[in-house]
Amino acid sequence: MKKIAIIGSGFSSLAASCYLAQAGNNVTIYEKNQTIGGRARQFKKDGFTFDMGPTWYWMPDVFERFFKDFDKTPSDFYELQKLNPAYRVYYGTDDYITIEDSLEKIYTAFENEEAGSSIKLRDFMDQAMDNYNIAIKDLVYRPGVSPLELVTVTTMKKIGQFFSTISKDVRREFTNPKLISILEFPVLFLGAKPSNTPAFYSFMNYADFGLGTFHPKKGMYSVIEGMKTLAEEFGVKIMTNQNVEKINVENGKATSLNINGEKINADVILSGADYHHTETLMDKKFRQYSESYWEKKTFAPSALLFYVGFNKKIENVDHHTLFFDVDFEKHSQEIYDSPQWPNDPLFYASFPSKTDKSVSPEGMEAGIFLIPLAPGLDDIPELREEYFDKIIERFEKITNQEVKKYVIFKESFCINDFISDYNSYKGNAYGLANTLMQTAFLRPKLKSGKVKNLFFTGQLTVPGPGVPPALISGKLVAGLIEKENKN
Repeated sequence: MKKIAIIGSGFSSLAASCYLAQAGNNVTIYEKNQTIGGRARQFKKDGFTFDMGPTWYWMPDVFERFFKDFDKTPSDFYELQKLNPAYRVYYGTDDYITIEDSLEKIYTAFENEEAGSSIKLRDFMDQAMDNYNIAIKDLVYRPGVSPLELVTVTTMKKIGQFFSTISKDVRREFTNPKLISILEFPVLFLGAKPSNTPAFYSFMNYADFGLGTFHPKKGMYSVIEGMKTLAEEFGVKIMTNQNVEKINVENGKATSLNINGEKINADVILSGADYHHTETLMDKKFRQYSESYWEKKTFAPSALLFYVGFNKKIENVDHHTLFFDVDFEKHSQEIYDSPQWPNDPLFYASFPSKTDKSVSPEGMEAGIFLIPLAPGLDDIPELREEYFDKIIERFEKITNQEVKKYVIFKESFCINDFISDYNSYKGNAYGLANTLMQTAFLRPKLKSGKVKNLFFTGQLTVPGPGVPPALISGKLVAGLIEKENKN
């Protein structure tokens, strides 16, 4: 039995803790904040409840596979509801497309927008489903140790899709800009610029259209609470307000942590905290990735978020609503090509109280607004206020209603908060982008190459950003640790 110290309590850390404790190890999680969950923390105020981070529950099969590893099901811990509609996309006043809860309905929506597009979408989705079965049921469960992990009979047949892009494949088949934006949005909001993302990542479109969008009752935080319950059933200790100040290395091995001035010994140290930050907790000679390495990496977006309590119900929106009434490509360029505060930002709004009465007082509405941003931008209160006014003005015009005067309160969260709360590199929200040169074995390693007994998990390593990949990352690193223990 090994004494394992885990830094951070996000999805990947909690997942890893379950596997490691199940294997008989003595596992303790150290979380710097007052509450667990990492980026998936919860915010409560005046009877309102908000998920601070992830709000989309995609890839339910990955959650099922996680809990099945412990002879459990998601329903043992939280109640799940499939959303219908999954989401609405606005392109202007009274101009929107609704994505419903089945492929047949989505084919009809596409056909209504552009004659013949449903046939093209069927072919596109067949390939996306095939990619999903290859990626999510196999490839992403490989630890990124060797390039040979990607070489299989099925992937060799798909080799062209690693050198084409989502944007090329979508635009080859579709000309309608509305339909293009719907097909490209999953990778833009969650990973990278569509023109830099391998076409193989169309599996995200199958996750979107094919599997659907779900809502856990009481929000995504109920998943965190379920994983916490599971971890504690296996004896995991979870400690909050524990700021890790240093990782101590002796004779090339990670041996202990300095936490709040106290030295905590461990046989194995696993960090689910920001990868770059974790390495700065050691002397430079023990870091496997230099500052120039991180500077050259392409990061997924950061975000400006608003958590808003309204004292009335909001009309003409769904649980998830996207606002693409501005130039999609231009905002994408302002995130990835010429990083700057966007002139006319795309934005997303979530109203979980449309589905879940528990998250707001009766007759009121909980609203979460998100603007994707380039990481590393200047973040000042005046800019946050300016952008809130920008999107609310557009929101009112597009949905034909007044809402600003019904705001009871609003709280914001942006780049500076990602840095202060999560030690996030340049305040990124989602980790490293899913580009060709940042895929699988080309991502930062789960195991340190310089320090023994030191491991990493989460969105900056394998397999990538997002909640389902975080669960997988926790499983992968636990497997590597157990393999090391047996040697």
